[in-house]
Amino acid sequence: MSRHATLETRPKGEIRRLAPLLRYIKPYRMQFFGALVALIVSSSSVLCLGTAIRYLVDQGLGKGDPHLLDHAFTMLIGVIVVLAASTFARFFLISYIGERVVADIRNDVYRRLIHMHIGFFEVTRIGELVSRLITDTTLLQTVIGSTVSVAARNLLLLMGGLGLLFYSNAMLASYLLGIVPLVVIPIILLGRRVRVTARETQSRVADISSRAEESLNAIRAVQSLALEEYEKKRFGEDVAGTLATALNRIKLRAFLTALVILLVFGAIVTVLWIGGKEVLAGRISSGELSAFVFYSVVVAGAVGAISEVWADLQRAAGAAERLSELLAEESLVVSPQNAVSIASNTPAQVSFEHVFFTYPTRPDKQAIHDFSLRVEAGQTVALVGPSGAGKTTIFQLLMRFYDPASGMVKINGINIRELALPQLRGMIGIVPQDPVIFSGTARENIRLGNIAATDLEIMAAAKAASALDFLEKLPQGLDTHLGEKGIQLSGGQRQRIAIARALIRNPQLLLLDEATSALDSENEHLIQQALARLMQGRTTFVIAHRLSTITRADQIVLVNDGRIEAVGTHSELLQRSPLYARLAELQFRAAA
Repeated sequence: MSRHATLETRPKGEIRRLAPLLRYIKPYRMQFFGALVALIVSSSSVLCLGTAIRYLVDQGLGKGDPHLLDHAFTMLIGVIVVLAASTFARFFLISYIGERVVADIRNDVYRRLIHMHIGFFEVTRIGELVSRLITDTTLLQTVIGSTVSVAARNLLLLMGGLGLLFYSNAMLASYLLGIVPLVVIPIILLGRRVRVTARETQSRVADISSRAEESLNAIRAVQSLALEEYEKKRFGEDVAGTLATALNRIKLRAFLTALVILLVFGAIVTVLWIGGKEVLAGRISSGELSAFVFYSVVVAGAVGAISEVWADLQRAAGAAERLSELLAEESLVVSPQNAVSIASNTPAQVSFEHVFFTYPTRPDKQAIHDFSLRVEAGQTVALVGPSGAGKTTIFQLLMRFYDPASGMVKINGINIRELALPQLRGMIGIVPQDPVIFSGTARENIRLGNIAATDLEIMAAAKAASALDFLEKLPQGLDTHLGEKGIQLSGGQRQRIAIARALIRNPQLLLLDEATSALDSENEHLIQQALARLMQGRTTFVIAHRLSTITRADQIVLVNDGRIEAVGTHSELLQRSPLYARLAELQFRAAA
């Protein structure tokens, strides 16, 4: 648990955290090399403008020769054309690399998340994960496709400009560099504060995302409890907190930029005043002073630009670290390297052998304790017991959402840890009490049970699940979009689609969480008939809430506090288990 909890608490923002991104740039090294060449050419072109200006002033204007003026002007235009062409190539190639790299990162992060064990999502907020997948990658997209290029370009201009400043006039350059510590120190000090506020802003945005996702996903509950005003207040407080943090970051960045401009250009004006004295004294030419002023402006602009993008680079470093943490996470439930194959056309014999299990979020409470059970192929087993007894946990262990702390779960004598996860879960069909309906059409939702299913098979499954009648009455029939989480459907309709999804899967092992609990009596009778045909020759586990379901089971397993308290038929358990008798009296009275 602590391993995942640290995802949101580790320090972030060091520039070296961008290093892991280099492996994503490697596949595009040719484009990167082209961008690097264009970057060098464009930066060199800018620096050549100073020489062209010096030539223009001293030769074209100073000597009053029209031919020299034309030549200087032509040279200046040529440099500008090269600058424009190289800038186009640099911008296009860097932007291309940025888009491709971010697309690759998003794919890698999503692939890692979609295969993570269920326990990971118990201790990590979904809103935090979505923020990393979308917000952080968007930030990286901006930085890789723009900010890094700007930083590199201005770094080259800074180094080249400083060299040419000393080449033009070492004395004036020495005066100018005297101000550098006054510029660098504020960048370092304020840059740290900007980095902290940037990290706070990212965390606040994740809080907003989590809050909105939670309330909108539970919109029916929010409205039924008349919590609209309460939720608006809570969301408004989160937004206000995010806004305050963002404004603080903007204020710091604005102050940093203004301070750098004040110091740098103040130094340039001072040096220009000194240079003017030198020109009047005849120690340097007007062209030399013009070139020096140009290079000073280039150096000042480069310093200002670097100070602005430095905070962006630090934010990107924080985002890169957050994404790297996700990419470094390893699922605790994975397919074995040398998976054992199991026949797909044989009934499933299931056994639990001294299974112990504890949820990672509740390490002090044992969910399953010394659970041993053998279910023969083709049998139907009803799991009954109080709420929280461990019935759903048994389903999750069968699906291998979790691995037992000790003991084994076997199918046909094979430890399910030895099976590839796609094969294990492919042989299981599950109908939960609260089924998930994905955004899309009814046809697409049913086909999720078997991606290769034909339209005829989908129609047959819908009919067998008593879903075809209401689906055909929808505006576009089975091709009607069902809305977010099937919001257009009733609970019983959603459950019938889930049953059709299980039917079309043709599984060897069925897991039913009282699959007919949300249906009326007429539809329940039809579904029970369909399930009876589906269950024939298949092993079935049923979390039972109705007496009619229990009496048809081959054996009933009474689970209490993670332990098997009794196993037998309905009549046997009524006689020898007081807990079962009480459950039958209280929980099943209405169904009886």
